[in-house]
Amino acid sequence: MTQRTILITHSDMNRLRRLLESALNFLRRDRPHLETLEHELEHARVVPREEIPQNVVRLNSRVRLRDLDTGRRTVYTLVFPRDSRIGDDRLSVLAPIGTAILGRRMGDVVECSVPAGVRKLEIEEVQEISRAPMHLEGAA
Repeated sequence: MTQRTILITHSDMNRLRRLLESALNFLRRDRPHLETLEHELEHARVVPREEIPQNVVRLNSRVRLRDLDTGRRTVYTLVFPRDSRIGDDRLSVLAPIGTAILGRRMGDVVECSVPAGVRKLEIEEVQEISRAPMHLEGAA
């Protein structure tokens, strides 16, 4: 996949850098994945919140993804690790899928390594949490 520049707010960048610094010191087994996030942040374009289009995944976005291999759809809210709960579909930004979708746009296809292998996911819809619930027809 080609490297794309992600969009991120100033406040999210600062919070993610602090989180990443701490995680790199304590989560040794996750170092390769954390270095991927660090690389993404190094190449991110930092902009004021009001300049980020609504179709860009940011922290606290609700995102519908479609697995391109299986067709299965899932909906997640992208959050900081302390707020993540997979049973509630709250996905940590430090999880491989969370890192892969951060700063990407609706329609983008991302690849990420997960314990079951490499997954190719299309971002079908992005919403801020404060907006109306997504239409989940076809979600499995």
